Amino acid sequence: MVQVLVIAVVAVLAVCAVYAMSAARVVKQYERGVVLRLGRLHDAVRPPGLTMIVPGVDRMRKVNMQIVTMPVPAQDGITRDNVTVRVDAVIYFKVVDAASAVVQVEDYRFAVSQMAQTSLRSIIGKSDLDDLLSDREKLNQGLELMIDSPAVGWGVQIDRVEIKDVSLPETMKRSMARQAEADRERRARVINADAELQASKKLAQAAQQMSTQPAALQLRLLQTVVAVAAEKNSTLVLPFPVELLRFLERAQQDRPQASGDGVADAAPAGPAPAGPEPGPDVPDPAAPASGGAPPEADGLPDLDAAEQPESAGERESGALPFVRH
Repeated sequence: MVQVLVIAVVAVLAVCAVYAMSAARVVKQYERGVVLRLGRLHDAVRPPGLTMIVPGVDRMRKVNMQIVTMPVPAQDGITRDNVTVRVDAVIYFKVVDAASAVVQVEDYRFAVSQMAQTSLRSIIGKSDLDDLLSDREKLNQGLELMIDSPAVGWGVQIDRVEIKDVSLPETMKRSMARQAEADRERRARVINADAELQASKKLAQAAQQMSTQPAALQLRLLQTVVAVAAEKNSTLVLPFPVELLRFLERAQQDRPQASGDGVADAAPAGPAPAGPEPGPDVPDPAAPASGGAPPEADGLPDLDAAEQPESAGERESGALPFVRH
């Protein structure tokens, strides 16, 4: 009798152990347990820790409550300005209502992925190429709103959506590179022109200031010479004042012209060379011989009247007559 009782107690304990093992469930900290009793949703969502269900009656599904990072496959599309692009993105979401994630949608991960792909294609068609390249923050917000609207009913919350890469055709890349280069060159020319304008204004002010003090220009010239000589050059370029050239030109114009062709300049006036004074025994060479025409000197013909000294003043000044053969 006692043996039968012991066997019954052992059997009951074994059945209880098997029941406990089949009914016990462990829910992790980042999970929630959703219990379906006979196919119907049980009201209470099981918290983390050890929980018990009725074996054969209850079925429990564990839902991960962590933030899920899901890449969105690259989507081909045509922008509003008719440019073919290929865009991929990444989406961050998490489950906030475990019961809705189990009951309202078959597979919430697959549903979020498909919704992200369709929303990405829609965003591509509504945006320009410049918006995809430069204004991504606005597109990310619009894409997040488009995905989050239906995901709220699935117990899923969209934390963030980011566009990762925008692939362009090679021809479009070359065109954009040429456009960017032309824009940079335009800005460089504008900046250079502005600098020239400011420099010209400052130079005009400096010239006006130097015009009041002529010595300032000479000092500036000397400073330029010192700066050039400090470079250890073998050649020194010395600026020549234009005012000096003008002075020389005026002096040359004021210089007296020659009296005529074939007539030499008069010799400087001075004391006549010493010689024997004319007397009764020494004849005067300048006076003509008495009794006829003056003799020829060394066979030279007589000078014409036009070739004779014009006045007695020239004879007295010591100028030599010019004889033309």
